[in-house]
Amino acid sequence: MKPPKWHRDEIILALDLYHNIESREMDSKNPKVIAVSEILNKLPIHKERIDSTKFRNPNGVSMKLNNFKAIDPKYEGKGMDRYSKLDEKIFFEFEDDVNGLHRIANQIKNTVSNSELTGNLYQIDNYEEDDEPEVKEGKVIYKLHKYRERNSKLNKKKKDGYLKIHGKLDCEVCGFDFFKMYGELGEGFIECHHKKPLSEIEAETITKMNDLALVCANCHRMLHRKLDTLSISELKKLIKIRH
Repeated sequence: MKPPKWHRDEIILALDLYHNIESREMDSKNPKVIAVSEILNKLPIHKERIDSTKFRNPNGVSMKLNNFKAIDPKYEGKGMDRYSKLDEKIFFEFEDDVNGLHRIANQIKNTVSNSELTGNLYQIDNYEEDDEPEVKEGKVIYKLHKYRERNSKLNKKKKDGYLKIHGKLDCEVCGFDFFKMYGELGEGFIECHHKKPLSEIEAETITKMNDLALVCANCHRMLHRKLDTLSISELKKLIKIRH
């Protein structure tokens, strides 16, 4: 069986390395290449690995770097042309934003440096492939976002505070009230959405009450479809325009 395809996060980490070392250094024995290989093996993405000794090993990282050479219009040599469409897409996406690429790579690295957190992120289920939002920061930071949303203690505190002020738990976007619609079955039910942009989420960041919004399942799904750009207030405006 073939090894799994490279995910966006993995390509970002390799591409960040590509922009930070010389062409002659893109060798499997380079300590920086080895370090990226070790980070790739920590990512909470692939649960099943056919051959753990070969999975994203330094040779594989070196090959990916040489794939980038074939994509890079500034590279004067030939490179290896067995790159994927996703390799090419991400290369040109960050061609003029190397600093942004480095920021995201560091976000990912900081997240997986915490082994306990990484283990928790493994437990966050992936969306179905066709339904998973494509976010600039990739799957690891998206999982971190979902993990923040699922903190049961914070969620209870947010609900209790909102209920004390408003006397009900209604969606902060559309006003839907589960208790009003379903009676006892819907009592106390509502979802929490983490409002902080993905670009600002870090492993060591503490989630505050103001970072959370109470939303119905439908509005929550819509917010996640454009997680990088759609805010609570913008979704409210969209609903008003449609109705």
